[in-house]
Amino acid sequence: MRRVALVTGASRGIGRGIAIRLASDGHRVVLVSRTRDALESVQAEIESSGGSAAVVTCDLSDGEAVAAMIEQVTSDEERIDILVNNAGITRDGLILRMSDEDFDAVLAVNLRSVFVACRGVARTMMRGRWGRIINISSVTGLVGNPGQANYAAAKAGVIGLTKTIAKELGSKGITANVVAPGFIGTEMTEALGEQVLGEASKRIPLKRLGTPEEIAGAVSYLASEDGGYVTGQVLTVDGGLVC
Repeated sequence: MRRVALVTGASRGIGRGIAIRLASDGHRVVLVSRTRDALESVQAEIESSGGSAAVVTCDLSDGEAVAAMIEQVTSDEERIDILVNNAGITRDGLILRMSDEDFDAVLAVNLRSVFVACRGVARTMMRGRWGRIINISSVTGLVGNPGQANYAAAKAGVIGLTKTIAKELGSKGITANVVAPGFIGTEMTEALGEQVLGEASKRIPLKRLGTPEEIAGAVSYLASEDGGYVTGQVLTVDGGLVC
């Protein structure tokens, strides 16, 4: 069955991979990010393969803007069946040097926007008695990481938030799950440099970085009918890094 899926941070990397996969699964995908040009490129790729996509720009650091965006998409598309909160930023630094502004900026995008979007889709999903909420966290939210107190706190918060949503909305036919990627080959990880990534690969039992498509496969499963009895779970896709 064709559903309406909304994916934040869909302009590149993991979000782009998720959007393309959900479109190939037959869903109409609403692409959300700050940058229209990049979103339109993803939209063109989806449509050239016979898929259906729409583009919406939003500053996800602004809670009111996120709420308005969800309301507008719900009105335009008549529903949101699948919500994938993928957007995220980093403002790394050791805790002794981390500013309040850097801490708050990361939590605003990586945690508060997830809460606002989930709250925004809940009522519509409840009316339809069907919904899939899939929040992208990180292994950092499970084990922490030096220099990323803000990022780790936000990603851990996503896990707690999702488990609570699963308990609150499960009786309405809505599942809520987390996908926690490890080291994935994206522009964000490439910025770490070859030496850092090489050392990271040595610590991964599968001895390589993951791909956005592998994260997208996990999301596809959780969004499907086959994933209908899975809720409140954290699916770690990390090549065995934290096993």
